[in-house]
Amino acid sequence: MAFGKNLAFFLAAAGVALFAIVFLPSFDPFWSSWRKGRQVAEMVVLNATIYTSDASLPFAEAMAVRDGRILRLGDYSTIQDLIGDGTHKLNYNGNVVLPGFIDSHVHLILGGLQLMRVQLGGIRNKEDFLAKVKEAVKEKTPGQWLLGGGWNIDLWGGDYPEASWLDDISPQNPVWLSRMDRHMGVANSLALKISGIRRDTPDPAGGIILKNSDGEPNGLLVDSAMELVLNTIPEESLEERREALFVASRHALTRGVTTVVDMGRFFTAASVEDSWLDLSEVYQWADSLGKMMIRVCLFFPMPTWSRLTELIRDMGHRLSEWIHVGGVKDFADGSLGSNSALLHEAYEDNPINYGIQIVDFDWLSNATLHSDMSGLQVAIHAIGDKANDMVLDMYSSVVSINGMRDRRFRIEHAQHLLPSTAPRFGQEMVIPSVQPDHMLDDAATAEKKLGIKRAHQGPYMFQSLLDGGARLAFGSDWPVTDINPLKAIKTAIYRKPPGFEHAWIPTERISLDDALKAHTISAAYACFLDQELGSLSPGKFADFVVLPANSWTEFAENPSNFVSATFVNGKQAYP
Repeated sequence: MAFGKNLAFFLAAAGVALFAIVFLPSFDPFWSSWRKGRQVAEMVVLNATIYTSDASLPFAEAMAVRDGRILRLGDYSTIQDLIGDGTHKLNYNGNVVLPGFIDSHVHLILGGLQLMRVQLGGIRNKEDFLAKVKEAVKEKTPGQWLLGGGWNIDLWGGDYPEASWLDDISPQNPVWLSRMDRHMGVANSLALKISGIRRDTPDPAGGIILKNSDGEPNGLLVDSAMELVLNTIPEESLEERREALFVASRHALTRGVTTVVDMGRFFTAASVEDSWLDLSEVYQWADSLGKMMIRVCLFFPMPTWSRLTELIRDMGHRLSEWIHVGGVKDFADGSLGSNSALLHEAYEDNPINYGIQIVDFDWLSNATLHSDMSGLQVAIHAIGDKANDMVLDMYSSVVSINGMRDRRFRIEHAQHLLPSTAPRFGQEMVIPSVQPDHMLDDAATAEKKLGIKRAHQGPYMFQSLLDGGARLAFGSDWPVTDINPLKAIKTAIYRKPPGFEHAWIPTERISLDDALKAHTISAAYACFLDQELGSLSPGKFADFVVLPANSWTEFAENPSNFVSATFVNGKQAYP
């Protein structure tokens, strides 16, 4: 009798199993759910100090990844059931893990090209400046342009470079060397001649041709005057631009940067089309071959807003998991270092100079109105206090006409503000996209240019912006300053430029947590990517960085300047 019962039970169980094998796959929702519940992680991070940038779970010690996205975070017991025979385990023994950094403002192709040219950043005297140029000229054939940049006279404290410095060492090669902020550059006499710049050449709107005591152009060109030379320089080849993308991407990964907001080229009418060529011939080309290494969010010149509207209408913002179309960008003024930032009061060292308004504001307002009406995100470069107030007023006017919506207007740089201006960013929901390391260059000359009161009242008002409810987005403006989020985070926390004994405007120092968020989740928010990136959260891309610090305390006490490893899509991309 017992045998019969056992046999009946066995046959029933076998029937259930057979039913499951044969028939359940046809019940797809149920079957898919069953399979999903048993899926295993391709990779897990264990025994780490994981800072997530996600307020719902600020820290974790384990993370599971599958198909390039995060499955789950928590302690070991939380993800244990996701570990299978084929799961790759990374045991970090307490090392700090952060979300992949997002650089909110770069010129990526230019950064790569700059790494392939004469690099003058950090030069501290005229002799070294000339020696680098002289050495580079040896590699050029007669007539070939010598290009480079990154020089900053604030480091050597002497005179600005002039054509006369360069003429003897480059008589057969036209030379163009941009200042580190790319709002000024120096050309040799041959480059001036090729560009048609003579003593009677008028200053173009939004630019200045500097001259010597004899009234002759001295080689220095400011803002839109640079176009006179830039428009005569032969375009880089397609091969050079593609190589520049790879060079730039590899460099970004060494610094833990997994996503950048690329603001395109600088100035020149030709640069308007260059941004579109970079999209199709460089970024999409690399994407089609599976060669993209970092994610990019692209902004395009404001004059092409209608073209961008059509692209987004036809293809959407997300062209692939690597390429996201952002919005449009334009300029309100120049830079402090080039004495072209637009100020309410004149420069202390030049009482008749208030800076430069680069574009016609009526045109800019109209273009912003129509871009916003078309649903595009708008970003405007503004450095001086007057330029920032003008852009904020313009944004407010556009909102009053087009109505309220989630538009995330941006001001790029927002470096020098009136104290009354900082709260407006939060009140009007405008994102200050700022570059902390710019203060390392501005601090030494701020008093000379702005006077003591302004130099200690309005520059780089990070804490005031946060107090007013604004969401800071950090970037580098590379190649103006190097792409290095950890260095920028330290700068924002300590605000100690080289040679300073104490913090510059210590009340504007911010916390480590706020600085990290500015380079992660807030940076993602600033370009509408916060649902995919910016924090280590379930469902988001598994882009993360491993630091050498063995505990959070060690990292907080002395934030490191380098990363041990960078992961994109859950795969190690550096080293």
